[in-house]
Amino acid sequence: MKKHFILLAILMAFSCKDAENVKENTNRLEEEIEAVEVVELNLEQANRLAQLPLNCINTEYPNKLSQTIGSASDLKTPQELHPAFFGCFDWHSAVHGHWSLVSLLKQFPDLDQKDAIAQKLLQNISEEHIAQELLYFEGPHNKSFERTYGWAWLLKLAQELREWDAPAARQLEANLQPMTDLIVNKYLEFLPKLNYPIRVGEHPNTAFGLSFAYDYAVAVQHKELMHLIENRAKDFYQNDQNCPIGWEPSGYDFLSPCLEEAALMKRVLPTEDFELWARKFMPQLFDKDFKLPVGEVSDRTDGKLVHLDGVNFSRAWSLNYLAKEMPALKHLTNVANQHINYSLPNIVGDHYEGGHWLGSFAIYALNSTK
Repeated sequence: MKKHFILLAILMAFSCKDAENVKENTNRLEEEIEAVEVVELNLEQANRLAQLPLNCINTEYPNKLSQTIGSASDLKTPQELHPAFFGCFDWHSAVHGHWSLVSLLKQFPDLDQKDAIAQKLLQNISEEHIAQELLYFEGPHNKSFERTYGWAWLLKLAQELREWDAPAARQLEANLQPMTDLIVNKYLEFLPKLNYPIRVGEHPNTAFGLSFAYDYAVAVQHKELMHLIENRAKDFYQNDQNCPIGWEPSGYDFLSPCLEEAALMKRVLPTEDFELWARKFMPQLFDKDFKLPVGEVSDRTDGKLVHLDGVNFSRAWSLNYLAKEMPALKHLTNVANQHINYSLPNIVGDHYEGGHWLGSFAIYALNSTK
């Protein structure tokens, strides 16, 4: 019996020593991680970025309608079809262009063009314009229009309005509400039918569409949508392992299939469960020396090739989300900052192919650094 007590005492001593070593090593690793500088989203930067959506939300042409034509009566101008969101080349870019202005004005009430921004928001997101937008979605040929990328950004806009404490926000939120309700119902109808996730790096990516919708559901405490997304995310991704991040990015990606999936699972899983899942899904994320080369853009006048600036921003916001409140992933913020620093200098004053949408990605990425 005495030998057992001695053995137990020795094991406890080693256990305590191991715990001290882990703590010491963790502290040393944190000291060794040198932060990569990232541009702060301050008033000067906000004024600069605001120019992108200001210059496009009422720019009707060029325009990509992505419309299914049922008859000659469907042949109308973009503004006739989408009086709220007709600018910025396509519908979803117009939506997140409006989100950009709301986000910037909410954070920086003293923006240089604050009055012009408020006026354009109220003018475009009017009760009458949203009613016309609803008619388009309710038509027989475009029920899946913007599924799920544009849907996700519409809910992100609704969330931003809800969280903006200003009289204009209450009016805009009320005007947008019928469309917000429509999009929520579309998610509720569609997700049970989706048997397999869409894992591409462009608009249909399921993980991205679910993440933004989940953020909205949490913000407004829409329990049915929350629980549906939690269950579907687990159905789609719970058993995934060894995501091939080395295959990314594809030539036209503006989303990272691996990182979007990881960020979604962090949203829907308890912290301990997420870490267990992530260590199987992308174990390399936990290496403090983890590297991820930026997506390099060869031609920013090419509407597809410039997508890679977008992948840098979306990678950054996913990496920052993964690092939040997880000391074991703190080093990922450096990788995020490297991606932001590569693409941020190139988006203002550049070609319209990127300028009509990249500002929103830059703002969301910079918001994620806080």
